[in-house]
Amino acid sequence: MTEPRINEPTLHGVIAEYVTPDGLVEACKKARAAGYRRIDAYTPYPLEEAAEAIGFEKTRVPLLTLCGGILGGLSGYGLQYWVNLSAYPVNIGGRPLHSWPSFIIITFEMTILFAGITAVVGMLTLNGLPQPYHPIFNHPRFTAASRDRFFLCIEAADDKFDVGETTRFLQATDAVDVAEVAD
Repeated sequence: MTEPRINEPTLHGVIAEYVTPDGLVEACKKARAAGYRRIDAYTPYPLEEAAEAIGFEKTRVPLLTLCGGILGGLSGYGLQYWVNLSAYPVNIGGRPLHSWPSFIIITFEMTILFAGITAVVGMLTLNGLPQPYHPIFNHPRFTAASRDRFFLCIEAADDKFDVGETTRFLQATDAVDVAEVAD
């Protein structure tokens, strides 16, 4: 009886390397038009055209930030209201216990604090960060993605993915190099 191989690498996808951003954007458009949906582009700097070409969806970070800000504002105001009216009611200078103008500064600061923390935590969570390992790092030339090269990866999890067909497709997009990426 043969034992199963535990450390046998599986295929993550096929990656193509491009010299220019225009080549990458054109390849992204062709890949979307061909029906590929599990694709990702890697560039040395933000490239809005590539994000649009691969069908990058809008993020939920602004909504999370708004909710965090509202929660912060309500909690800041609520804490001051509770302290001044219930926990420690002290009449200072003849002002009423519920003096909302004096609550504005803390309410504003708590709104900004909660919104900022929610934005950072939400962005990290939705991006799946921190991610110290990704299969794409196994590609020997991928370090050039942080300097001067552009990469397009079609993942094996895509419904239309076939190793031979996808490799031929990427070679037809004027890629400098096309290679398989193992997990």
